Amino acid sequence: MSGDATDAGRLWGGRFATGPDVAAWALGVSTSFDRHLWRQDLAGSGAHARELARIGVLDDDELARMLAAIDRCAELFATDRFAFLDTDEDVHGAIERWLVEELGPLGGKLRAGRSRNDQIASDLRLWCREACDGLIGLVGELQTAFVDQAEAHLGWLAPGYTHLQRGQPVLLSHHLLAYVWMLERDAGRLADARDRLDESVLGSGALAGQTLGLDPDAYARHLGFARTAANTMDAVASRDFALEVTSACAILSVTLSRLGEEIVLWASSEFAFAEVGDAFSTGSSIMPQKRNPDVAELVRGKAGRVIGDLMGLLTTVKALPLTYNRDLQEDKEPVFDAVETLRLVLPAITGTVASLRFDRARLEAASVGGFALATDLAEELVLRGVPFREAHEVVGEVVRRAEERGVDLDGLDPAELAELHPALDAGVAVRFDPRQAVARRDAVNATAEASVREQLTAARRVADSHRG
Repeated sequence: MSGDATDAGRLWGGRFATGPDVAAWALGVSTSFDRHLWRQDLAGSGAHARELARIGVLDDDELARMLAAIDRCAELFATDRFAFLDTDEDVHGAIERWLVEELGPLGGKLRAGRSRNDQIASDLRLWCREACDGLIGLVGELQTAFVDQAEAHLGWLAPGYTHLQRGQPVLLSHHLLAYVWMLERDAGRLADARDRLDESVLGSGALAGQTLGLDPDAYARHLGFARTAANTMDAVASRDFALEVTSACAILSVTLSRLGEEIVLWASSEFAFAEVGDAFSTGSSIMPQKRNPDVAELVRGKAGRVIGDLMGLLTTVKALPLTYNRDLQEDKEPVFDAVETLRLVLPAITGTVASLRFDRARLEAASVGGFALATDLAEELVLRGVPFREAHEVVGEVVRRAEERGVDLDGLDPAELAELHPALDAGVAVRFDPRQAVARRDAVNATAEASVREQLTAARRVADSHRG
């Protein structure tokens, strides 16, 4: 590949007698993915043109022509009519090449005072800022689906689990609302990442700033950044903002994977607590009876992909000295992939949650299975003056007797209970009612219906704050 063949699309080359080797060029070309940054790159170009006009590099007429050309370029991208050439190395070079074709020598003035180093860092920050806002909105939609289901099924009993063994009865709504608060932390991580990345880096140049008198704070105002980076070297070299966004995406994907697993369990014949709606289920190519929760399984599977994006980006950044290194060309695809995966996953799992049809009788029967009221019986003994260590041992013996008889706790003869401990009189039978057990757990964050109603109000408020 000759130097002449690539000069139009390269932002460098004057120092070299020949162009890059074909294989070297192919390795370095990034237009296949950094084209996604065209909006951000053109926004930065508009801000830069205004700064160049302020310091006198562009006159008023040139600024007007430059801004009009940037708008025309944006229209080409928006309508998928921008023609990339094989000689375009990246989206920045492609846009500059187009501006030179469109404006002649005026198009070449735009490069003054900026580097690809601060340009790409700015573009990626703008993209990540918008991505965080969009993902938070999608999280709010999923939270709303949980709140709607919790509200619709208020008062329904369900089994609560530890170690995937039945532990204690809860309200189904309490279980559903747990995901709202998990997702709220996920939204908070995205919001925190957004806040930290919300600083402008244009004006940093390659690493040391520039000598033209461009105002870094003006770029922040033009692009709506909250502040300006404090150090030009940090501005062009750091990718912790991309790591933080990708990390938030990975943790969110794990939340969604846990949810997917739970839906798979609930929809199985063994549990049969819920049925996934037809629109979010699939059949089998060979077994006509199958109703598979494929969306939940795909969501679970996508978590591995997003976790991989984070691991890849961490590995890329881990050994880079200041400031910019070409390794950072690899910073964009992991972030893009993590965000795009969640943009795909979140609406699908939101629809799945909204489609769930719960089996009340099955849930209620399971809520007392597995001696789920044993803890309530032990605590009743505590209220009667028995030390909990002793109460735990006594109730363990009660459970063993019930297992031998093939009954639950309420199936034991009261006389037999009294033989095990004098405090086990007929009055303990009140602790064998699952609804009473739920109602007694009336702390503000617990599973009693009054507490869950308060949770619902708070959960609806946080979900609404994220939507849109």
